[in-house]
Amino acid sequence: MRLILYALLSCGALVLAVVLLAWVAERRLEPLADARLFSDIAKAPAIETALVLGTAAIGPEGGPNRYFVYRLDAAAALWKAGKVKYLIVSGSRDAINDEPTAMRAGLVERGVPSEVIYNDFDGWRTWDSVMRARDIYGQKRLMIVSQRFHLVRALYMTRNVGIDAWGFEARDVGAAYSILTELRRYPSALRAYYDVWFAAPFRDVGPKVVVGRDSPV
Repeated sequence: MRLILYALLSCGALVLAVVLLAWVAERRLEPLADARLFSDIAKAPAIETALVLGTAAIGPEGGPNRYFVYRLDAAAALWKAGKVKYLIVSGSRDAINDEPTAMRAGLVERGVPSEVIYNDFDGWRTWDSVMRARDIYGQKRLMIVSQRFHLVRALYMTRNVGIDAWGFEARDVGAAYSILTELRRYPSALRAYYDVWFAAPFRDVGPKVVVGRDSPV
């Protein structure tokens, strides 16, 4: 009985330690990224290419995903303001969801020409999207588009892999909208440190693409 109690207490302590570590990791990322985050489009620097980070088009309640909608709104606003020329829409594609195709269609609906939008179908994680932007799409300077909590992780990654990047904040969504998304940001912060510290492998498949010269795919 004592052994069982000891095991339970040890597991509880370990879980608590991991939760605390994840919270500290997430809190530490924001001040590191703060100077490179913009919510005012007039203050955002002009960068040739934007990386729009993917998410599912359908939200938890079965309707349009607000994270998705607001990211596309922000990306289209950047292009219309002349802050970016090209957009890489990076997300995952499987039998159920095709994030890049949905993002491209949504941007076209918002007035962005299809010929300036590049689909990256192998952005399964933020790390994949960032590293593929560098190694597949040849980008050394980027404007990254997502919600603030997501941008702080992406900017931490870029500053450690040789990409000069800024973040443009899409409108955020209330915490009650998706508890899962809110909770995921903490272990995701830990994963961001792991990816950088251990140079985690990423999906580097596919031919090299020269943005602005090669036809969008």
